[in-house]
Amino acid sequence: MIKSNYFADALIKDRPIIKTVEPMCKAKSLNIILLGPSLLQQGGISNYEKIFLEYAPSEVNICHIITHEEGDIAIKIVVFLKAIWKFVWMLLMEEVDIVQLEISQRGSILRQGIMIFLAWIFHKPIILHAHGSQFHVFFADLPKWIQTLLSWLFCKCQRLIVLSESWKTFYIENLGLKPEQVVVFYNPVKVPNEVPQRSVSNQVNLLFLGRIGQRKGAFDLIKAFSLLPLEDQNRSTLIMAGDGEVEQASNLVKTLNLENYIKLLGWIGSGERDVLLTQSDIFVLPSYNEGLPLSMLEAMAWELPVIVTPVGGIPEIVTQSENGLIVSPGNIEELSNAIKSLIENENLRLSLGAEARTSVFPLDIKKHWVSFMDLYHSVLN
Repeated sequence: MIKSNYFADALIKDRPIIKTVEPMCKAKSLNIILLGPSLLQQGGISNYEKIFLEYAPSEVNICHIITHEEGDIAIKIVVFLKAIWKFVWMLLMEEVDIVQLEISQRGSILRQGIMIFLAWIFHKPIILHAHGSQFHVFFADLPKWIQTLLSWLFCKCQRLIVLSESWKTFYIENLGLKPEQVVVFYNPVKVPNEVPQRSVSNQVNLLFLGRIGQRKGAFDLIKAFSLLPLEDQNRSTLIMAGDGEVEQASNLVKTLNLENYIKLLGWIGSGERDVLLTQSDIFVLPSYNEGLPLSMLEAMAWELPVIVTPVGGIPEIVTQSENGLIVSPGNIEELSNAIKSLIENENLRLSLGAEARTSVFPLDIKKHWVSFMDLYHSVLN
């Protein structure tokens, strides 16, 4: 019997930049449905999906079904209803080995919860991949009956992938998953073959990549920069790239008279991001909540010293004074002192950066896929 090539057709539509997958009739191939946000959307999950799909091995056929797209409520509803229709159709008509869902919090849980239920009804193996940096806060605020319902849904998965050991403990203790159901996969990163030679220079470029707002510590960073000695400000530039509360950040920059030192670029593409990473000397992300930020891993891969906070999975990757500096969330003076120390000490910048790059080699996307293939086979076996 000739099998449909629906997986390949759907994938080509959803991600034109990704290589065409092999036909489903290829022997020993795995057919995966990946449910998650649009690849054109801004945010960490979409960025993860792009790199995950780009490096998918030829023996894996992935159909990416878009469950969420930016826009007004009507657009979001239409996109999700189309996703349900496509998902059910494929469950009925196609050979599906595994259903993989990228989940976060709030609306993502509602959408993906419906998809989990459908996959369970059709007796398909389920892999959940949890990215939500504030899921613990979201979950704690839910009524008890919804917590119970979420626990029931999560326990229907064969595996729950989390971004750190601390998140593993949370899901086991709060949602009742068995320890063998939960696996830790750190976010992957593309490690460049070469990095620029950051030679002696009077100018030091600081970089922030992420959604502008309180959660990522963007306003704290602006305030911390304002506390730097004038001499350090004059030899520094802070680039902040990301969407979110850009206007509020711009007003704060003006209020503190830092227009000559801080530039807000808004959201940028991956090409522009890589250019900024090559031109920067220090990466700063003083977040209050995180899963495991891809932007931090990318900066480390480009041999940048990082200044971060001990939230989410970050302490499992960054060790104080070895491959980065760790400051307390919300401690603006401590953040400013850390920035000052790296501006004034080039040897420290270079040594931390070199160690940062070495420490993320195990997180290379190719190794990530080796682990994923092992996971797929363990679920099917």
